[in-house]
Amino acid sequence: MAGPMTAQRGAAQRKDSPARPLRPRPAGRRLPSRRQLIVIGVLVLLLASGAIWVLYGSSWLRTEQVRITGLDVLTPAEVEAAAAVPIGAPLISVDTDAIADRLRQKFPRIDSVEVVRSWPHGIGLEVTERKPVLLVKKGAKFIEVDAKGVHFATVDKSPGHVPRLELTPDQSASLRRFGSARLEREAVRVADELPDSVAKETKVVRVTSYDSISLELTRGRTVLWGSSEEGPAKARALTALMKAAPKAGHFDVSAPTAPAVSGG
Repeated sequence: MAGPMTAQRGAAQRKDSPARPLRPRPAGRRLPSRRQLIVIGVLVLLLASGAIWVLYGSSWLRTEQVRITGLDVLTPAEVEAAAAVPIGAPLISVDTDAIADRLRQKFPRIDSVEVVRSWPHGIGLEVTERKPVLLVKKGAKFIEVDAKGVHFATVDKSPGHVPRLELTPDQSASLRRFGSARLEREAVRVADELPDSVAKETKVVRVTSYDSISLELTRGRTVLWGSSEEGPAKARALTALMKAAPKAGHFDVSAPTAPAVSGG
């Protein structure tokens, strides 16, 4: 007698096998209902609207004061006037980049300025002014030059302890090769690398050629610096010579490994 058909055997096996229990839905994974999603959306919208109102519409975060730091020559009143900070405007809407641009355009003396929001009511202006390392005489006035070679201000009288540039290359080969602008930059480099103690006593930085830069110090003393190369080594050599021979009248550091003094 023929055995049961394949389909019947399969059905019998399924009937005999135990039923698989239903897997319980993991706790915490129940999807929010439509009503809950609507409530959450409304709450998010209300919070966002409230935050925007606080930042832009309320009187809580308005610009009320300007704090200025870092000034030396410029005055707080003139800086605040040029900054034109919109007092009363929402602090979040103040264009800090525009304020910085206005200050740099108005005052070339400003090397850098950082405009920061000082919550809840202030704007801070952190100013760094340029420092002159050389003066270029122009008629009865002086042009201040910083360590980057920037001519940033014209003043009526010489600031204290800032040497004056004397550029007298005549028609030398250095002038034809480098030009007066390059020779001035070399003088700026020398002035910037002078030790503070020497810079305070330097009256003139004289340039006659690229390789012939000299200093005129107080009490009639002079220094042959040479070119602007090896500035730090020359500065160290000059400091040592001035300590070892304080009464010398002339110092030669053009070759810093073999410095010399003369006069006394």
